[in-house]
Amino acid sequence: MVWRVCRGMLGPQEAPDAWSETFLSALKAYPDLRADSNVRGWLVTIAHRKAIDQIRVARRVAVPTDTLPEVASQDDMSLGDAELSAALQRLTPKQCGAIVYRYLADLSYAEVAALLECSEAAARKSASDGIANLRKSYLPAISRGPHQ
Repeated sequence: MVWRVCRGMLGPQEAPDAWSETFLSALKAYPDLRADSNVRGWLVTIAHRKAIDQIRVARRVAVPTDTLPEVASQDDMSLGDAELSAALQRLTPKQCGAIVYRYLADLSYAEVAALLECSEAAARKSASDGIANLRKSYLPAISRGPHQ
């Protein structure tokens, strides 16, 4: 679940760092966790914050390059997954978060709202708007196929 959140928000290249940072932070904070805490939600919250931190750092760092190197993916990502990841990253942070948390992490809208710090209705609206935007940008790219 943590992997899906990190990968959905950051893509396959940056997700391992956020995943690792999530569990390092969780291990440090675990002794102070209340016994009645929702560990799943707690881990997703940490993953969300680590992903946001990584996005903020990436926006501040300029990486000059003429061409991007081709790097083989270490997971079983197909062309559709790469295109979906790129399409998710083009959404607003709230739309991306709502879609990742609801559909990839399988959280309820109440949990999504808590993570996004908004109302449940706003979380539903962000997910709905995000899906609508994906239908416009992602589905036409898939229907064209990889070689068209």
